[in-house]
Amino acid sequence: MTARGSNLLLRSATTHDHNEIAEIWFSSASLPGVGPPVMPTEDDLRDRVAHEIGAGWRVTVAEQNNELVGFAAIKPKRSILDQLFVRPDQIGTGLGYALLIECQILMPGGFTLHTATSNDQARRFYERAGLKILRQGLHPRTGHPVTYYGWNGHS
Repeated sequence: MTARGSNLLLRSATTHDHNEIAEIWFSSASLPGVGPPVMPTEDDLRDRVAHEIGAGWRVTVAEQNNELVGFAAIKPKRSILDQLFVRPDQIGTGLGYALLIECQILMPGGFTLHTATSNDQARRFYERAGLKILRQGLHPRTGHPVTYYGWNGHS
């Protein structure tokens, strides 16, 4: 699989990936309009990665040239795409779409997700990929406005 002409490897995350996952999450979620009004620290996100994996997250990482460049975290038992982030310099390369397709393969019956309502770029991305807006609401943890999306699965 390629994203912008480079070899891309999608694989399951290992414990050795936790720091890089947190760094990618922090750097991308810190972009304007992407993350919550009060952004957690990178250390907070690192702790959350370990906790969520222990609680059932299944994480796929994207690796290019031996560097992690993105990840997707799903909660397959609840059919939720919980997180999908790529390094800021990888936005628009097709990497996010490759991770989204992997989530569709891993949850072929469909899934839901939410993104910050202010995150216009992510909203356009999900809508172009065929996900449907389900509703507007508030983030369950922070209370900021989010838009819920759904993908109904393979027919």
